[in-house]
Amino acid sequence: MWILFALGSAFFAGVTSILAKCGIKETDSSVATAIRTIIVLVFSWIMVIVAGSAPSIINVSTKTWLFLILSGLATGASWLCYFKALQLGPINKVVPIDKSSTILTMVLALIFLHEGINWIKVVCIVLIGAGTFLMIQKKEEIEEKNEGKGWMLYALFSAVFASLTAILGKVGIDGIESNLGTAIRTGVVLIMAWIVVFVTGKQKEIAAINHKELCFICVSGLATGASWLCYYKALQDGLASVVVPIDKLSILVTIAFSYVVFHEKLSKKAMIGLILSVGGTLLLLR
Repeated sequence: MWILFALGSAFFAGVTSILAKCGIKETDSSVATAIRTIIVLVFSWIMVIVAGSAPSIINVSTKTWLFLILSGLATGASWLCYFKALQLGPINKVVPIDKSSTILTMVLALIFLHEGINWIKVVCIVLIGAGTFLMIQKKEEIEEKNEGKGWMLYALFSAVFASLTAILGKVGIDGIESNLGTAIRTGVVLIMAWIVVFVTGKQKEIAAINHKELCFICVSGLATGASWLCYYKALQDGLASVVVPIDKLSILVTIAFSYVVFHEKLSKKAMIGLILSVGGTLLLLR
């Protein structure tokens, strides 16, 4: 069952990227992240109440609180970097870099969670790494000059923080219902996101948000909430070194929608990279 939850997480995460991209064409990415987090928080707590998990919050241990808070901070940092990268760069390049967090997560899971390593995982890491490299193909000189390379740095930081999120989250939801753990983490992300908005003085931009973009931001929040609930349920029951790569299959959903919505096409080299990355991920299911 945890594999099904991981696949559900991948689907909703892929949809999230497209909806979020539509919602930050003119809206500042930090403001959009803060608004999305409100939707995710409400969605998460509704699921906690429906599942009847709320009363168990009084039994959450100090260790669990610590790791959930740290995981929330890492998530917030990853989100802020990811959506800034999406705003500045092409989605077909940002997403593969972000998904490369799979490699770091597998390494960290080996070191800190002692999940073990075998030749299949080694091959998977090589395939996913090679695939990611091929997908970040160079753009034409004029486009690259206009676009800049700032998005790449944000995408890299997003990947690092996403890896930390998975490891800290895995430890944090040990002994706690996954829906409740997700809701607690989301509260931390919400506080962090709004602190960034007010510190940078961007709260004034909220009133000027285009209604259409606001709609996309809110719907992307619902998709994120669904993705998180599936993700942490899978993470609670399965291996982090397998759940995370499956979740990264969201790249297939993202690329398919980016072609339809933004008309972003993959080159032959990038297509080979995609095949390698997906092949490496599917190999983990053996």
